[in-house]
Amino acid sequence: MQKDMHYYGTYVMARAAGIKQDNAQVIASAAQFVDDNAAKKSVEFKDGGALHSRPTAHHAIHIKNIDKEDQRLVWVPFHFLPGNEGEGLTERLICRKNSAISIAMKNNHLTRHEEEFSDELMGIAAHVYADTFSHYGFSGISSRWNKIDNDSFIFDESKNSAEIIKYVKKRQKEFKAKYTEESGIMENIISWFAETFSGALGHGAACTFPDRPYLIWKFDYEEPERDSGWRDNPATFMEACEALHDMFCQYAQVKSGITDRAATDFSVIREKVDEILKYEGSEKERIAKWVGAVNEENILGPGETLPEYLGPKWLGEKADMDGDPNSVKAKDMPIYQFYQAASYHRHYVLRNLLPDNELVVA
Repeated sequence: MQKDMHYYGTYVMARAAGIKQDNAQVIASAAQFVDDNAAKKSVEFKDGGALHSRPTAHHAIHIKNIDKEDQRLVWVPFHFLPGNEGEGLTERLICRKNSAISIAMKNNHLTRHEEEFSDELMGIAAHVYADTFSHYGFSGISSRWNKIDNDSFIFDESKNSAEIIKYVKKRQKEFKAKYTEESGIMENIISWFAETFSGALGHGAACTFPDRPYLIWKFDYEEPERDSGWRDNPATFMEACEALHDMFCQYAQVKSGITDRAATDFSVIREKVDEILKYEGSEKERIAKWVGAVNEENILGPGETLPEYLGPKWLGEKADMDGDPNSVKAKDMPIYQFYQAASYHRHYVLRNLLPDNELVVA
């Protein structure tokens, strides 16, 4: 999923659950920041203290993606939570929609509601949980199970417009990123090379098709026994929205002082959410649909506005800390709370949740 869902959609689901605007903003920002926290940059304090953090994502074609250790520490716990179905470890690592493991992760994080970083942790849970509804069928390690026939894409012409089908096909051919020595991103990456370069990591060969909420499509895996079937993104994204809304309602029930109104039943907002998900627009245009639904169409009721994403502010505060004489200040910074939550989530998934399900990954 992209920013339209991970920040804007997540915010609407949290606010609809009755969660206060400020808390919903932090939760949604943490959900999106999982994707944006892609650089490992430490902060050094003059008193000898330091703030070290691990990335929770990499750019799609980053050189680190072929690092097996990095795949296990980044992609598996944060983007392709294993579904634990099938035979053999690599097949069981394939992400499954709304899997028992993802529900166990969600339920565990709800028990941490008294932690100072609980809002950030719920945002991370929202990102990981939502991704199971878009990343299902792929795994967070380089694997033959992720390989697809790059000439096999079919789009539902009865549900998607000819214009958008033409656009996404063009995007497939032009899937590329600018190369810089610092970023480690290679230039002119098209679908088949994305698969080869990453060692068949995740849904690289499928470009951004799993992340486009309006798309109805299918493809062929290289493994003959696998069948993608039709992937109805609007339907699965709707399932994700309802699942997130339910999770936030549970959070509102256990977290004291986090609500300022009663929860709105999901059935009340379903029709508007469906309209937004089916809108065939760019990421920026889809974001505008969420903003308009809140600010102008009162999906959350009158007088509501959709606040800004906090990620850039968090990064700015982190940069400002570098060279500060007092390291204790760091613990009061919002980004510190995110790093605490991310560290807890990674450790819990890799050292407790997966081993408890007979999956030893890292």
